[in-house]
Amino acid sequence: MIIALHLDLYQGKGGPCMALDSLDVRLLRIYVTIVEAGGFAAAQGELNLSLSTISNHISALESRLGLTLCQRGRSGFRLTEEGRAVYEEAKRLFGSIDQFDIRMKGLQHQLNGTLCVGLIDNTLSDPSSRLNRVFARMTDEAPEVALSIVTRPPHELLRDVITGELHIAIASFPRTTLGLEYVDLYEETQRFYCGAEHPLFSRDDSEIEVDDIRPYNLIGRSYWNARDLKIFSIANPRATVSDMEAEARLILSGRYLGFLPDHFASRYVNEGLLRPIRPDLFSYKAPFQAAFDKTRAKSGLIPFFVKLLVSEFGVSQVGKSASRLRAGR
Repeated sequence: MIIALHLDLYQGKGGPCMALDSLDVRLLRIYVTIVEAGGFAAAQGELNLSLSTISNHISALESRLGLTLCQRGRSGFRLTEEGRAVYEEAKRLFGSIDQFDIRMKGLQHQLNGTLCVGLIDNTLSDPSSRLNRVFARMTDEAPEVALSIVTRPPHELLRDVITGELHIAIASFPRTTLGLEYVDLYEETQRFYCGAEHPLFSRDDSEIEVDDIRPYNLIGRSYWNARDLKIFSIANPRATVSDMEAEARLILSGRYLGFLPDHFASRYVNEGLLRPIRPDLFSYKAPFQAAFDKTRAKSGLIPFFVKLLVSEFGVSQVGKSASRLRAGR
């Protein structure tokens, strides 16, 4: 695709206030992928290109823009000020292109039917989630489509996507499933909490280590047991829950310790009822993804909804397979 891109705020090597026409979008997409991967080498797998080819593409883009976009070499990969500005402008450009594409497809193929979406509970307070905007756009841009939304634990959501009961599921999944595609959306911060009546509540973090946690009652989430308890080397928790509210109740009782999303717990922290223990040691990031069956996503509601997710969450990578996720790519 050939477009016209105007960067009126920057001066290129050729002179002041450059207006660039007929700039190849492919070079910009390669550049955005490199920036989000953190460097040329890190982007190789995603781009499926050699380092020399990637370098040539970026050199061509710099030549056409008349700007130095990044420093690369033994000292590592670092964006210049102009490179950061071009990245931000390119992201806005791609968002506009995606929205145009979505609207045109909506005009060409009037969408109807029911879209079944599965979510996990207690994500409404997460400022990183853009789902409210996604559902608003879905309703505005595909008014003939009805929505069916359910909340279930992550492992049940994956099961229901496989069986076809759900078109798409959005959650932080404890495992990946072969045959499904995944889109990375955002990350949720998980912290380890105790209640105001727990013996550790008034104990200074500098006095707390992993060994100090093991004697106390720990909570395991039925779907995240392995991830939550690995650091404590404990196989069986004292209590098991299937949702965040149940876990919060046990922690607030002052008799249990467990993980909660920071956005969910913040209200109780502000009221002095909970506190995170050793955030530097026990906190972690839980990646949220959209999962769908690639064999059912050739046309219709699923690809339309995925396009909205990609546009609203500002992600550029669509369709990670389970095998690639396990390989860390």
